[in-house]
Amino acid sequence: MDERDKKALHDIEKFGCHVLKVMEGDGEPCFSYSIGINKRQNKPDLIVVGLKLDLAHSIINNYKNRLLAGEIFEPGKYYSDFLGDFDVCFIKVDKSHYEEYLGWGLWLHDGNDFDMLQMIWPTTDGFWPWFDDRSEFYRWAQPILNESGVLSEI
Repeated sequence: MDERDKKALHDIEKFGCHVLKVMEGDGEPCFSYSIGINKRQNKPDLIVVGLKLDLAHSIINNYKNRLLAGEIFEPGKYYSDFLGDFDVCFIKVDKSHYEEYLGWGLWLHDGNDFDMLQMIWPTTDGFWPWFDDRSEFYRWAQPILNESGVLSEI
């Protein structure tokens, strides 16, 4: 176990999760995700794709704290107070995406036996992934990590 592994385990013990930030690269958007929420609270961890890393980190901590306060987040419902005045929603991440996006989660759980939600965010114009006229950038910045890769209106 190296120092990064020890820090992750320490953060999970002390704060309830560890947040990983992955910079944009190889034509893929940046993303951040938590590990440890599932282990500590038996509730899904969270991935946020395409938002600035520090903002995503803050959103993940907000999510974790709201879970600790007893809130429950259901896929397909809208929630406020994550991203300014915009609502967000959540989808269940399909296990077919775990290897590409959630390597530390696979390490922590010694396999894919954990749940992960993806927070879906609208554009500043209020466009959602299911709108036909969304920009190419938005399509690129927020891939949909469910089984089909497509999100119909929630």
